[in-house]
Amino acid sequence: MTETTTVGFIGLGLMGRPMARNLLKAGFHLIVYNRSRPPVEELAAAGARAAASSAEVAAASEFVITCLPGPREVRQVYLGPQGVLDGVRSGSVPAPVDSLGRGEAVLIEMSTIDPATHREIAAAAAERGAAYLDAPISGGTTGAERATLTIMVGGDGEALARARPVLRALGERLFHLGPVGSGAVAKLVNNMLGAINLLGLYEGLVLGVKAGLDPIQLIEAVNAGSGASRQFASGAPNVVKRDFTPGFTLDLMYKDVNLALELGRSLGVRLLAGSLAGQVLEETRGAGLGKQSIYAGVQELERLAGIEVKGT
Repeated sequence: MTETTTVGFIGLGLMGRPMARNLLKAGFHLIVYNRSRPPVEELAAAGARAAASSAEVAAASEFVITCLPGPREVRQVYLGPQGVLDGVRSGSVPAPVDSLGRGEAVLIEMSTIDPATHREIAAAAAERGAAYLDAPISGGTTGAERATLTIMVGGDGEALARARPVLRALGERLFHLGPVGSGAVAKLVNNMLGAINLLGLYEGLVLGVKAGLDPIQLIEAVNAGSGASRQFASGAPNVVKRDFTPGFTLDLMYKDVNLALELGRSLGVRLLAGSLAGQVLEETRGAGLGKQSIYAGVQELERLAGIEVKGT
């Protein structure tokens, strides 16, 4: 990595914006693009260069990072008009390695999407002379802000070796899981498990409070017992405090669980618990909670039980 390394970042949402800031803090030259302009202007004021399109970002960058809501947006950003692959062209970043230690452009897609979309884009990128990594992340907005994300990578090992200094500016733990698409599979498994544990959080808290327990004492007891999970430990206090500030939303978790279920159907794997999680998430969205935090979904079960899980 050189002092002149330029990283492009596309998708400045709740996760992308703090991730882009961490790249600036790490000393990279940063060029950014987002469909809405305020986040671009904010990053530009902090020292980034603003771009007018995804293609402009790609044409100027040795590494391009995208962090987007779902498969439709990823396909549009990479394959659509003025997309990343319109800007990446063979020789735009010298290959083989030039005197500054740079090689072919490396595209790093960090959204939670299906492995098939990753493979399609990777094949198209290869035709343009660019390497492609799927590298979804876990750790939420707190991990994005603190640069402590877990990064699950699929793709070529040599491309990953080149990208490691960039990824180190974003996360603490990096796992290379295999070829393109492997990171996506791991992330879908991770998020499906998180959703299944979320249902346990809802039901356990509501049952305990309905039966007369103090919710704070219940949380302490469960966290010390065999029913503890990371989801319960981090989320139960939010429920008790009634803090449903959007971070990772119910809409996004619903999208991720359904991607996992689609993958299961394509492979002939029965996902009974995952299907139940998907059904409950669909109900929370039907109740108008989709834009809220995943912990807001407890309100539907509270309504049915006639109680509210709230600390004193």
